[in-house]
Parts: sequence; structure tokens; C-alpha cells
Amino acid sequence: MDAIVDLHLHTLASDGRLSPTELINLVANRGLKVVAISDHDTTEGLAEAYQAAAAFPDLEIIPAIELSTDIPDDEIHMLGYFLQYEDEEFQGILRRFRAGRVERGRSMVEKLATLGKPVEWERVQAIAGDGSVGRPHIALAMVERGYFKEPKEAFYDYLGRNGLAYVERQKMTPAEGVEMLARVGGSAVLAHPANLPDLDNKVAELKEAGLVGMEVHYAQYKPETVEYLLEIAQRHDLIPCGGSDYHGLGNSGEPLPGLGVLGPPLETVERLAEVSRKLAAAC
Repeated sequence: MDAIVDLHLHTLASDGRLSPTELINLVANRGLKVVAISDHDTTEGLAEAYQAAAAFPDLEIIPAIELSTDIPDDEIHMLGYFLQYEDEEFQGILRRFRAGRVERGRSMVEKLATLGKPVEWERVQAIAGDGSVGRPHIALAMVERGYFKEPKEAFYDYLGRNGLAYVERQKMTPAEGVEMLARVGGSAVLAHPANLPDLDNKVAELKEAGLVGMEVHYAQYKPETVEYLLEIAQRHDLIPCGGSDYHGLGNSGEPLPGLGVLGPPLETVERLAEVSRKLAAAC
């Protein structure tokens, strides 16, 4: 049976290819009942999403975000749900993160030119539009130039963590990300964790910092992976979350049916909301 909850969606506000209005229309037509707009390091898409959702009274929008955090030789993405996202201190931090994305993007484009894969910075900016600049925008520019068939191919040798054109940017540790989300009433959830090394110990460390959930019902995971992650979540008393991580970039493996195919039950939303109410009361 199709899911009715999707807690991981991206829009043009970051590196998705649909506007918030287009995404809301899409999820409503797919029969979803609760969705989270979880753009990278920004909540700029939420106002438009709420406005669009007014046409669908049965659709609930959860204010969310996906933060990039750093560990040695890797990164961890941290989702936060039911944020008091208009907090000015919180927004100030996000603005600094987004400025760092622009600086990093420009530097990566400069590196690509020296590697024989030039793209125009102006084109990357045009693809990003008003959204938070990210590596997928550079990947799309590389596809346009004919270097690759799909955006994800650009990450293998060039844009990925160990890629030839990769450039670091300002980030925080996972524990700092959890604490930052908690300060604005956000329930912190570990995103797409299946490939993280030493996952069990990492989850235990983050639980000490205030982690309340982890993605389990993730549309790109096979059933055996979901089962493995569910066991870890239950062992550490974490809320099993999930969604499609839908961007609409045109990569194979991210077809339209990815929306609403696999997601957590409604009980997950209720549990996240209860945690956030307690965090907000303590703020």
C-alpha cells in the first residue's frame, strides 16, 4: 500500500527542481496527507508551500530543514522537524551557511576549469535561481555541457566528497546540528544513514546529544536495508522516520513514483510533534 507521509522533500529553494507550489500540487495529487519541506540549509520555500497548501485542506505541511554537518572524511545530514523556523538567530546562521555554499560553488567551478570540464558560474547561478546553491546545480550545468548523461555521474569523480573538484565549506558537527535544531524546537533526525561507517556507535553518540529519530523508511532503500535500520532505531529508542528525498533532478532511480511509495506511518508524525512541543516549551 502506498504511503501517505513523506518527510523528506526538496524544492527550488535549495537543490530541488520544482517550485514549492509545484511540489505541493504534486504530492497532493499523489494522495499524500503529511509532508515535510526539508530543503538544504534553508526554510525559504516554506511560505510559498503553505500558501499552495491552502488549496488542499487535508494536506499537512511540516516545517523542516536538512542541515549538512561534518565528520572526518565524510558528512552527515541532519533533518529537523516542526521548527520554530522564523527565529532570527536561527535564520542568521542559515544565511551564513548559504553564503558559504556560494563561495564553495564558485571555487568548485574554478577547479573544474583547470580539470578540463569548464562550466559557466553564471549558468550555475541561473540554474539555482533564488535557491541555496548546491553541488547538484553544478552537476546540472555539467550535464548541459554534455560531460555526463545524469547529474549523479558528475559526483563520482568530480563533485563528491573525494572528487577532484571538491571544496570544503563552513559546516558544524552532527552534535552541534542536533543542538541547533533543538534550540528552535526541532526534532533532530539522522538522514539516509545506511552507508555511514560504525553506524551503531555513531547513533549512540548522537542520541546523547539529543537525536530523536533516524530515517528508516527511505524510498531508495531495499527492504533488507529498511529492516536493518529499523532494528538499530528500535535498539536506541529512536523514532523511525523516512521519505522519498525527492529532488526531481532527472537521475535514474528517482522516478515520479518515488513519491509516496515508502514512508513512515502517521504515528511517526505524532511522535515527532510531541518531542518538538517539549523542546519548544523548554526554549
